Amino acid sequence: MSRLKKRYDSQIKEALQQKFGYINPMMIPKMEKIVINMGIAEASKDKNSIQDCVKEMTLLSGQKPIIIRSTKSISNFKLREGQPIGIKVTLRGKRMYDFMDRFFNIVCPRIRDFRGFESKADGRGNYSLGLDDQQVFPEINLDEVKRTQGMNITFVTTAETDEECIELLRVLGLPFKNLPVAVAA
Repeated sequence: MSRLKKRYDSQIKEALQQKFGYINPMMIPKMEKIVINMGIAEASKDKNSIQDCVKEMTLLSGQKPIIIRSTKSISNFKLREGQPIGIKVTLRGKRMYDFMDRFFNIVCPRIRDFRGFESKADGRGNYSLGLDDQQVFPEINLDEVKRTQGMNITFVTTAETDEECIELLRVLGLPFKNLPVAVAA
């Protein structure tokens, strides 16, 4: 079992139940999945750059991503039907908790001029953030990176409100602006 999952089961569940006053323990918010998206529209002209992006995403997530293709042609964007436009990977279970642990404790401190993420969720209990550069992940060999590539990371929770979602992520270890950092045990 992941150390973050152990901490969630032993300490965080109780803290959330006390803070929000849940009657039923099934109401306590938990992580469902993490979705990592990477747009590769510029890289789609070169087959090798698509494979490089897939390889980098595989390294940082621990599983192979799927390639998203366009469903229709749009001439203004020079986009053809069936052309690759992005890659995504969905993490659940142990891989999700391992990725969160690495992201919160290793990757976030490596982000340049980092002062915390905005504490604004999507209104449905999920939180999304964007990274400008994939090179902050220690798994990626910097000598093999040919171009910087951004990505979006979405944390999907079972929380009903944004306040519950932000509190869950805060106690798990995600650094937010203007919010106190949770004490790691």
